[in-house]
Amino acid sequence: MVVAPAAKPLPGAENAGKPGYYTVKPGDTLIRIGLENGQSWKDIARWNNLDNANLIEVGQVLRVAAPSATPAPSVASDTGVVTRPVTSSAIAPATPASGAKPGASAPAVAAAPAPAPSPAPAATGGEDDMAFIWPSSGSLVAGFDEARNKGYDIGGKAGDPVLASADGRVVYAGAGLRGYGNLVILKHNNTYLTAYAHNQTLLVKEDQTVRRGQKIAEMGSSDTDRVKLHFEIRRQGKPVDPSRYLPAR
Repeated sequence: MVVAPAAKPLPGAENAGKPGYYTVKPGDTLIRIGLENGQSWKDIARWNNLDNANLIEVGQVLRVAAPSATPAPSVASDTGVVTRPVTSSAIAPATPASGAKPGASAPAVAAAPAPAPSPAPAATGGEDDMAFIWPSSGSLVAGFDEARNKGYDIGGKAGDPVLASADGRVVYAGAGLRGYGNLVILKHNNTYLTAYAHNQTLLVKEDQTVRRGQKIAEMGSSDTDRVKLHFEIRRQGKPVDPSRYLPAR
């Protein structure tokens, strides 16, 4: 009788279930994993020594907290987002080890305009003391619903300005998450991300620093049925109700 060799354990298997680690599921990309864990996909790739960020496998365990950081407790979040493969602007979905190579194109990114920020107030406390502003002057057309809508939908006209809601760094600019269209994700600190979806044109690039009030995109209808901005605030990767953070108007 010939005994087949034991299957080689997937990378990081010894860390499965530990705080600060994530087990890759079918359809995952580093972009989605980063969004749901409040991190940049590039940081996750670096922390896990991924030479090719397209090569992640279902069942692989990834570090999703900085090695020197004390990870926050894991928070489950069903985003209802289905991913599709893209190139460097959005990393390809995880596949079994024998899966085919991914490949798709990402939208062109327009040159960034000169910023016109409004000054951020001095910090008065910890990372929860964020001062967010509305990212658009349009009317609210759909509110937050944890089960059906992970943020605010704000109406407007194609080309209307989309503004950074707070100072931050661009951790994603592309079209790699189905249901979000042309998307910008900003990381503000170790606690908060914001996402700006369905844009017509992106005006920033990954790793760019932006100021609160800076124009980062133009409103559009990419991957949706009407012109609108879908705006999310995520605390440690979990979508939260923007009404708790935005000024009344």
